[in-house]
Amino acid sequence: MIFGDTPLDQAKGALLAHSIMRPGIAFKKGRRMSTTDIAALAAAGLDSVVAARLEPGDVHEDEAAEAIATALCGPGLTASAAFTGRCNLMAAARGLLLADRERLDRLNRVNEAVTVATLPPYATVEARQMAATVKIIPFAVAGALLERALAVARDDQSTLEVAPFRPRRAALVQTRLPGLKASLLDKTRAAVEGRLAALDCPLSGETRCGHRAEEIAQAIAAAREAGAEIVLVSGASAIVDRRDVVPAGIVAAGGAIEHFGMPVDPGNLLLLGRLEETPVLGLPGCARSPKLNGFDWVLQRIVAGVPVGPADVMAMGAGGLLKETAARPLPRAQAVEEAQEAAPRPARAPRIAAVVLAAGRSTRMGADNKLLADIGGEPMVRRVLGQVLASQAVEVVVVAGHEADLIKTALEELTSDGRCSLVHNPDFAAGLSSSLHRGIAALGETIDGALVCLGDMPQVTAAVIDRLIAAFYPLEGRTICLPTWAGKRGNPVLLARRYFAEVQAISGDVGARALIGDYPEAVAEVAMDDLASGFGVLEDIDTPEALEALAADEDREPQRD
Repeated sequence: MIFGDTPLDQAKGALLAHSIMRPGIAFKKGRRMSTTDIAALAAAGLDSVVAARLEPGDVHEDEAAEAIATALCGPGLTASAAFTGRCNLMAAARGLLLADRERLDRLNRVNEAVTVATLPPYATVEARQMAATVKIIPFAVAGALLERALAVARDDQSTLEVAPFRPRRAALVQTRLPGLKASLLDKTRAAVEGRLAALDCPLSGETRCGHRAEEIAQAIAAAREAGAEIVLVSGASAIVDRRDVVPAGIVAAGGAIEHFGMPVDPGNLLLLGRLEETPVLGLPGCARSPKLNGFDWVLQRIVAGVPVGPADVMAMGAGGLLKETAARPLPRAQAVEEAQEAAPRPARAPRIAAVVLAAGRSTRMGADNKLLADIGGEPMVRRVLGQVLASQAVEVVVVAGHEADLIKTALEELTSDGRCSLVHNPDFAAGLSSSLHRGIAALGETIDGALVCLGDMPQVTAAVIDRLIAAFYPLEGRTICLPTWAGKRGNPVLLARRYFAEVQAISGDVGARALIGDYPEAVAEVAMDDLASGFGVLEDIDTPEALEALAADEDREPQRD
């Protein structure tokens, strides 16, 4: 790759290294320079730009990032589209992130150009939460370098995966000693139930018995016969030795003690046992508290189906100090509360919604409602919504107005689940903005941004939408994302939540694009030229002629300028 000051007459196809802002020009870093761009810069008085030019054998940053992410992506993970050399891996379901630390270290040592960052191994992740990100530092890497990185990332076993939590029936056995208050046993049960509920595991039953090995053995056997898949034993007195009462009860039931003690505080006195295939845990005293302790780490792995043996427990010491120390004098509850308020939210994929505008009268089409026109055997608006629902948009709102009942009927099957809703705009005659207001107002409070999709653009595919979502990255200033084809801007437009209030102030027959000129520094142009469906971002079907042309050849591709 050639990098540096580049004369304009050599800049065609080069990647701009730094953003350029001039009157009428807002070129972002990474833009591939076209003949039109070069002419605009020359007219603005520039004779060169700092740019990167790819040489034979070089691989563009997006292609390289996507290749490495695909190689790393194991079960339970999905990869986003790549943009500006970054490709994120998101959890497909709630569970534990499993990461091969040694292989990740080797991958990050291949070359400074290739970086992979992940959440800590065994971190709990939520569905759609970001678990890892691949970032290519320069604009391109040599093909040979990419192959070296891929050789490390590819293996018979996954480098990264998410083990989903799987509901399991758990039983609790509590022992009693004279003078032990029932309220303490109630507190223990409540804390255990809370932990299990957080992992979608029901407490299938509780037994209270005397603090004697034979009674514990009987309670464990009864729990197993009742269908318990995990047995938790909380002793009235702390376990202090492998031969103490609780472990003796596990052995008397026919089980075995696998490990006693762990390098996690609180949680030191956890006992790991097993009765055939059923895990049996002797709980430390801290299990009576809802606060994080070593018991949680072991329970999470068991529920996720991740093996946990003596070696695994003994490897938990790094990061295992969870209690207060002299350097952390706040009471634990207060410290946790303040840390939660001050800390950023866990890394996750942005929650992007889609607003599908389907309320217009389609006057240019004549008497027929264009949104109900047949395209490939289904109404146009249904095809549009089908592509939106196939994308990574987490919430979809369809705004209907003109012939709302017919639109509702056409979309009935697609709007029957909780992800998609339909709202009515009685003021649709006031113009596009009135429908946009209704759609934005209907979005949930946790949405980070919204794609404004037009109901008459049936050739905008899920791949286009996902690429826009991948480009959205407020930390790097990309809060407005729009697609381009052959250098021309198209639809849909993705807007960050920060613009929602301004959207509500737009009036007349204009949409979200009215904001673009006010925030040129926030706009990310996302090229779709390499997608077979990319030309659809420029084509709306609003005349009989356009509809006839689409019906004649749905796979056609327009001539580029």
